Amino acid sequence: MRLFIDANILVATLNKEYPLFTWSSRILSLQGKQNIELFTSPLCVAIAFYFSSKKSGEKMARKKIEMLLQHIEITTIDQNITDQAIQNKLILDFEDGMEYYSAIQNKCNCIITENQKDFYFSEIEVIGCEAFLMNLQRK
Repeated sequence: MRLFIDANILVATLNKEYPLFTWSSRILSLQGKQNIELFTSPLCVAIAFYFSSKKSGEKMARKKIEMLLQHIEITTIDQNITDQAIQNKLILDFEDGMEYYSAIQNKCNCIITENQKDFYFSEIEVIGCEAFLMNLQRK
């Protein structure tokens, strides 16, 4: 299973934002377990770095991102993805559109986010951390 991890999950983990950290950190620990591959976009990494640097400073944020990148694969955002996001009239938040099409291009089965409503246009599953982990336990 290929999971796309949204920026809010990365931020919660890097900044140890409770109560979400309890769930988000478990999601990020799934890489390579139970046939799970984790992906995120360069845009999500940039957002996570920004918020991490605000809390921990740039030097520590760089270290955190460096550790994160050892456990997650980075998708691309290219001309095709950008065009798809801008042309889809259902998409109101351009950033979410680019993340969505980046996930699709990388054959992700699911988007993990705490802002499920942001992906109302999605044709793949969009689920929060806790719900995903509960579903995974049932399998």
